[in-house]
Amino acid sequence: MTLNQTNNLSWSISSARFKMIEQQIRPWWVTDKDILEVLTVVRREFFVNEEQIPLAFSDIQLPINHSGEVMMEPKLEARILQAIKPTGKENVLEIGTGSGYMAALLGYFAKHVTSVEINPDLAHFAVTNLNKSKIPNVRVMTGDASKGWHQGAHQSYDLVCVSGGLPQIPQNLKNQLSIGGKLIAFVGTEPLMSVELVTRISHDYFQTKTLFETLVPMLQVPKEELSHFVF
Repeated sequence: MTLNQTNNLSWSISSARFKMIEQQIRPWWVTDKDILEVLTVVRREFFVNEEQIPLAFSDIQLPINHSGEVMMEPKLEARILQAIKPTGKENVLEIGTGSGYMAALLGYFAKHVTSVEINPDLAHFAVTNLNKSKIPNVRVMTGDASKGWHQGAHQSYDLVCVSGGLPQIPQNLKNQLSIGGKLIAFVGTEPLMSVELVTRISHDYFQTKTLFETLVPMLQVPKEELSHFVF
């Protein structure tokens, strides 16, 4: 690639990123200046395959490595981040790492992020992307965290982000929230899901607020685990 081609590609990416923010994300009620800024700092194009770069800023769900998982629409990622924006002190659990992009956004604001991916190939892909992006405070682990995650240094979390659909939120997952902690999840099944924000008020009281409706792919869980969910 020549210097001119490199410069043209850089300009094209910058232009696409600008349009993504101004034409997709701002109109979708994302107004937090810090959120809008992080979208220019954490390079979304680093979290897709090279041939997908022209689509990285489009208002679509982008398939990840033929795995059945997707990167969500940029406006949806930004809206979720705005709803649970860390303040620099939180230990965060993300369930469903995917490409690693949402973990990177969370990591920009949080103290530490543990992101758990059930697909080992995707976990490796995410680690590669996070290293490329020089995100130091995100740890990717392989396993099923759909009902909670008790491995590693943290047994409770200030924030939990479920990056995929669940028929319902398991109580065990809620119980991993610290007092005052928040959990955000896509709840329901096709054709429509609700984005629910759960706040742990006390040891045994959780407050749930429905933010908006959307549709995302279901979180990948082992087949035998599906029978444990009540539809």
